Amino acid sequence: MNKRLIVAVTGASGSIYGIRILQQLRAIGGWESHLIVSEAGVLNAWQEYGLARKDINKLADVVHNPRDVGASIASGSFITHGMVIAPCSMKTLSGVAHAYSDNLITRAADVILKERRRLVLLVREAPLNLAHLRNMVAVTEMGGVIFPPVPAFYSKAKTIDAIVNHTAGRVLDLFDVHHDNIARWRGMRAPRAKSAAGTKRKGR
Repeated sequence: MNKRLIVAVTGASGSIYGIRILQQLRAIGGWESHLIVSEAGVLNAWQEYGLARKDINKLADVVHNPRDVGASIASGSFITHGMVIAPCSMKTLSGVAHAYSDNLITRAADVILKERRRLVLLVREAPLNLAHLRNMVAVTEMGGVIFPPVPAFYSKAKTIDAIVNHTAGRVLDLFDVHHDNIARWRGMRAPRAKSAAGTKRKGR
């Protein structure tokens, strides 16, 4: 049986992260993706990339209605390897931090935490106020992983698409999804020696 991963897309900017994770999971194979997209997540995907709900849904193996709190993933008896919320809005972060399960996204996240499985939140907001920071601490103390999608410039990415791919790959690392989709750190490179012309002293 394929391993299962829940992917939620909420209303913060950056729906491309959830979309790219779904695309990479399908390309890698061996994983069954369970998708939840909030209403605000749909609006952002359309605003940022011209994608409708149906366009995102076709990337997943199983699609859940965000209002269906009776879905399979709402129970701890349904085995998954964890859940990623990408991107994670501050409203969703607050719901997770306070176990306020008013929709399937926050309910599924609550289940992941109570079952001691891996929960990763790609929080997207800047600057952050004190409530945001305290909610991140609360989720971390409960075992969740706060993963702001910060670019890794050592990868020498030349396009936005490459930056997104690297972030998505690093998220998959956290769930032990084996892949070779990113430029991995291999240690510091020695600085280039200055050329002879560059070191020549100027004449007086």
